[in-house]
Amino acid sequence: MLASYRQIGILPDAGSKPLEQHMFITVLERSLSLAQHNIGTLLRTGWAYILVLIALNFAIGAAMMPESGFTTVSYMTEPVAAVDEGALRGLAIIANLLVGFSIAIAYVRRILIDARDFPLTFETRTLRVILNQVILALIGALSLVPLAIVALIVAAMTAGVGLLLFVLAPFIALMVVQRFSVILPAAAVDDPLGLKESWRATSGLGWAMAFSALVMSLLAGFLVLVWVVTLNISDRLLPANDLWQQIHSAVLPMGTMLILTWIFASLHATFYGLIRERFARQLGLRSSDYAKADERRTAARARALKALHGAQRLNRR
Repeated sequence: MLASYRQIGILPDAGSKPLEQHMFITVLERSLSLAQHNIGTLLRTGWAYILVLIALNFAIGAAMMPESGFTTVSYMTEPVAAVDEGALRGLAIIANLLVGFSIAIAYVRRILIDARDFPLTFETRTLRVILNQVILALIGALSLVPLAIVALIVAAMTAGVGLLLFVLAPFIALMVVQRFSVILPAAAVDDPLGLKESWRATSGLGWAMAFSALVMSLLAGFLVLVWVVTLNISDRLLPANDLWQQIHSAVLPMGTMLILTWIFASLHATFYGLIRERFARQLGLRSSDYAKADERRTAARARALKALHGAQRLNRR
């Protein structure tokens, strides 16, 4: 499995620079490389969920569409005119997130362990990933409290440093969350990695992970903006009708969820691959060990296939 990480750019090849050198650029570069080379993987593993997203958002958009049509691109961006509309939109966001988590799990499992799951599955691991995400959100929110208190105390003595701490507090909280975030891909591949183990495994990687998460978040925001602008332009160029408006309304949240899933699942899969490489090195395993293990596995598979073909020829006789 570690060899497959190396092939998709998560792990260093033999003879590469130590991971500790140029950590910021290394982690970001591998996250971007993993995302870039696995767009097809995302579509192959998530095609059924993508259809569910389109159908879900199309149905909700059709139900919320006013007689005069949408004034914006999607029902998600329309002004809320009634309480019922706000509640329905809230349920739509939750449903989109659930499907998004399912896409992320299928994508990460294909990358990390080459899993070939059924196109549509909802298992206990999905609930574990969602629960872990809620825990991470709480950790991020709670970590801001002591940082804000410290910033206020410092600001009482020196306003300039206090203001600086206020600016840096979200980034520090982001670093804390990212050090715990390895529990997300671990849960996706049924690895019982806990918060304590995640914190210890990411020792020395925290700031690099936070920097990568910040850059990848900006990239995701930019891509979502491009998606919205593209739909707006197409809406102006093509003739307006109810069906086209409903299609636009459905593909905006679908594309947004797909972009976010692709970016952040790639980021956390990279983090997981990095810490597993660190564990392997601590055990004294080398790149040559991975190569030998792959060779033995390939040879064993070839012998098994040869024996199977021989047995099939005997049966035909």
